[in-house]
Amino acid sequence: MTAPIHLSIVVPVRNGEERLPDHLRAIAEFCRTRPFPVEVVLVDDGSDPPAARILDSWGSQDGFRLVRNEVNSGKGRAVCRGLLAAQGAFRVFLDADLSYPVEEISHVLAALEAGSDVVVACRVLTESRYVMSPVFFRYLYTRHVLSRIFNALVRHTVLPGILDSQAGLKGLTAAAAERVVPKLTIAGFAFDVEILYVAHLQGLRVTQIPVTFHYDSEPTTVRFVADGWRMLRDLARIRSNGFRGRYA
Repeated sequence: MTAPIHLSIVVPVRNGEERLPDHLRAIAEFCRTRPFPVEVVLVDDGSDPPAARILDSWGSQDGFRLVRNEVNSGKGRAVCRGLLAAQGAFRVFLDADLSYPVEEISHVLAALEAGSDVVVACRVLTESRYVMSPVFFRYLYTRHVLSRIFNALVRHTVLPGILDSQAGLKGLTAAAAERVVPKLTIAGFAFDVEILYVAHLQGLRVTQIPVTFHYDSEPTTVRFVADGWRMLRDLARIRSNGFRGRYA
């Protein structure tokens, strides 16, 4: 008899073929050293052929499964597909660029095993650590500062007490995923806020834990501002959905 899967790791992917093989090997090594059954659910969110071919190869390996969106549908929808396709008792999703090292999955899992329904990696807790090259110092004055402003707005409107709603490393129990994910409506990056808001409305136990985070790239300020406007629109949508009982 096959042992039930203890942990599912959901990885949404959109291109990034230059580093993707190394990152998938790191995830595979992490899984290999666990003392329990682990699966990796790769979600190809409309990648171009070079990355799609890499995902095809990995999706056929033991312990890996591939779910494919034929067109780019947004990170939120990709993560949702992966969480619902997963079969593990505990389900953790993280970004394919491994800005959160794979070892951090163990900390999320430990908090879930200890009784939390949802676990959020929080980059602003005093125990958290940032690893970055000096060349990316101005990151702190673009994406990081604007992210803090957005999160302050989130805390004052929908998620009091959640210090870092946008961290790309989170975990849910299977029961929490099945209660929360079908209610989600946001396809873009604000889906993180929606997950936590629905979990709050459902009375689930949400825990924030410290994390090590790697700053390895600098997105353009123009793109970040454009994404910021979309996130504000999505935040208003979440509030409206809540008032109308969409998440009940």
